[in-house]
Amino acid sequence: MLIQLKPALMLFVLLSLVTGMFYPLAVTAIAQVVFPEQANGSLIEENDKLLGSALIGQEFDGPQYFWSRPSATAGYGYNAFDPTALTGSSGSNLGPLSQSLVDSVRERVAALRASDPALQDSIPVDLVTASASGLDPHISIAAAYYQIPRVAQARGLSESQVRTHVDQFTTGRQFDVLGEPAVNVLLLNLALDEIK
Repeated sequence: MLIQLKPALMLFVLLSLVTGMFYPLAVTAIAQVVFPEQANGSLIEENDKLLGSALIGQEFDGPQYFWSRPSATAGYGYNAFDPTALTGSSGSNLGPLSQSLVDSVRERVAALRASDPALQDSIPVDLVTASASGLDPHISIAAAYYQIPRVAQARGLSESQVRTHVDQFTTGRQFDVLGEPAVNVLLLNLALDEIK
């Protein structure tokens, strides 16, 4: 038995060093060299002030802003940079027959209709349903286009000016195959804020 114990302990120590220290350090070093922005959270800073991350949905509720996809945790996008209102990440796990889900969607539809009563277009589904993680930083192109009249009016811009910005911040499919084209809400709103 003692003959087997020594190699087992040696193997345990060796694997612990490889998988617990050397591999994580190597991956971290490679990430910092090859993908430094992504490895550090894709943070967006302006004048030494942290504005957010391009990878995490942020809360926007003013009429002059494009609104993010709702979060199942609080009804709006996750805001990791507001220490008083951390909402966390969570899906609702509600199915299509859930009355709670139906009620939430109805409330969100009513809020969108109230924000722009003149607009009677169909509301894109991603503006009234929560993402699985509650952290989604993107909305569909249809969701962005739906919000253009409200944002343009609130900012005193033409709809074509706002549409140009939406198109500028639209990303295509990953590798031209995966996912759908989408609009990064934080980057779009920050760009609109810079228009004087």
